Amino acid sequence: MQSPLSHVLRVQIERWPIAGSFTISRGAKTEAAVLVAELSDGSHTGRGECVPYARYGETVRQVAATMERLRAALAEGLDRASLQHALPAGAARNALDCAFWDIEAKRAGRPVHVLAGLPPLRPLVTAYTISLGTPDHMAQAAEQAADHELLKVKLGGAGDPARIGAVRRAVPGATLIVDANEGWNAENLYENLAACADAGVMLVEQPLPAGDDAVLAAIPHPIPICADESVHDRTSLAQLRGKYDAINIKLDKSGGLTEALAVAAEAEALGFKLMVGCMVSTSLAIAPALLVAQRAEVVDLDGALLLARDRPHGLRYARSRVHPGEPALWG
Repeated sequence: MQSPLSHVLRVQIERWPIAGSFTISRGAKTEAAVLVAELSDGSHTGRGECVPYARYGETVRQVAATMERLRAALAEGLDRASLQHALPAGAARNALDCAFWDIEAKRAGRPVHVLAGLPPLRPLVTAYTISLGTPDHMAQAAEQAADHELLKVKLGGAGDPARIGAVRRAVPGATLIVDANEGWNAENLYENLAACADAGVMLVEQPLPAGDDAVLAAIPHPIPICADESVHDRTSLAQLRGKYDAINIKLDKSGGLTEALAVAAEAEALGFKLMVGCMVSTSLAIAPALLVAQRAEVVDLDGALLLARDRPHGLRYARSRVHPGEPALWG
């Protein structure tokens, strides 16, 4: 019987400046704080990146400490399958899970998509984000991004009908999706959905707080409504039926590529459309998400585009398309 492989863990905290600022309904930030997990077996090293999710109470230090607690178990042979039970869904498991995939690919000398039984990866059209601001500022930002086929418009404040109207007038030919980041309520839901429908928006993400979204099952959906903060791993899918038409899979929520692939398969079986998103992060965090995004109807993987600079061997973005990464980056 083969002995379990021992892995040495290294955890790094990195901070990457954002080009300008990134603003949603919950606030603005000017840098992306990420954690990189490295697993080494003495011959190969695998990496995974995660972004702690403040919305769920995660902090950089807390996530780093969670990974560090597995140092001894990793040295004793904890593998990717066991990891799924050792940690709950979240950023810490994501970084370690992706690092496992990376080192497995390097040991096998084959790309991750082959190990996962998936077809070769292809370039995908990704959304480009327009941060929340005044109608004039958002219209100007949309005009500057007019060469992108798909724009994701952040809403979630008073005056959202004026914002989405201004963006549509600025880019009459663009495909628009909207992300309210839980910023609407039962009182303004109908007005805001109607304004989005009038603007030709193709999808609205998480209009209501995750714990206050029952009303979505009782109203017509003039636009498909996508769950983001309301969906995490497979255990959260059943309660979304009737309320949402689509789900947004993010590896930092699902706890890694392993669970994200399983979520995608189960969600499709339940009749949900798929969206794949990301946090503001470097290409190292986005490369694994590209595997799940191959089967999604909406792709929102522009996190690295929002940075002032990316890490070496970063993903190639050509206007609206993001291209699969090289093994020097991940996988």
